[in-house]
Amino acid sequence: MAARAGTEHAVAVANCTSALHLALLALDVGPGDAVAVAAYSWPATANVVALCGAEPLFVDIEPVTWAMNPARLAATLAENRRVKAVIPVHTFGGLADLPGLLRAAEPHGVPLVEDAACALGAVLEGRPAGSWGVEGCFSFHPRKVITTGEGGMITTSDAALARKARALRNHGQDPDTPSPDFILPGFNLRLTDFQGAMGVTQMARLDRLLARRREIAGWYAQALTGLGVVLPGALTPESHTYQAYVVLLPAVLADRRAALIARLQTRGIETNIGTHHLPLTTWCRARGGHRPGEFPITDDVARRALALPMHGGVGRAEVERVAERLGAALRWAAT
Repeated sequence: MAARAGTEHAVAVANCTSALHLALLALDVGPGDAVAVAAYSWPATANVVALCGAEPLFVDIEPVTWAMNPARLAATLAENRRVKAVIPVHTFGGLADLPGLLRAAEPHGVPLVEDAACALGAVLEGRPAGSWGVEGCFSFHPRKVITTGEGGMITTSDAALARKARALRNHGQDPDTPSPDFILPGFNLRLTDFQGAMGVTQMARLDRLLARRREIAGWYAQALTGLGVVLPGALTPESHTYQAYVVLLPAVLADRRAALIARLQTRGIETNIGTHHLPLTTWCRARGGHRPGEFPITDDVARRALALPMHGGVGRAEVERVAERLGAALRWAAT
């Protein structure tokens, strides 16, 4: 895994949530600190910040990758000196504008922790996901490109961060001593041997699985032409894994999304929302007083995103059937 991510170390853990949590603890994120977080993500990205006792500061996304906007990050860092880390999310497996985010963060001395849960195997400018930040965090959940049932990984080239993460995942046990010694309070967040064995076999299939998903994404791009939906954007072809295939509905049909999802299900097509507008979830809204309009790009993407069927077994005929039934549902919703 370290070799694939282009780092010196990889620390296997129970899941990506624990990877993100331990990555922040390894950086000594705690009470009084803030962490800049992408506004559009699964709740775990913000939850781990709060579980460290720190404050998540949400940053709006940009309209191509649906990932953290470097200009908005720069503004957040200029306004708040408590930010101790930045968590950009590689949304649905597409890499964020990492060069831009680094240019925004480096003048402030704030490290990036990549939420690369969906992005194993994505590459930008010759650098893999997980090697751009001081730490990268990956998921092996069943819906990811490869899986161990559940599981996660922290990648880093910082030996001190790797050592601390290894201790934190295993009750605080010193990972470098021949006899047990406990150097800090830790958790029980190890990956099991059984899952590790499965992961080794999965890694051998990674390139083939990535190629298949990119092929399916190409079929979708052809089949969805003319339907009025916005296709997922990628900075380069190899920078997206298409862990999920998410499109944006026409803006005029955004309020009909739930009805579209229900109608498609009755016609044998399972779809879902993309992911969540974190500042407008109940806990974050109550804690931060967030309102619609504060994150305009996230507002737009979150209300229009629709995830279409995507896994390695999807065939071209199935893609065409999804497109045909989506088109019919869109015409129905527009009447």
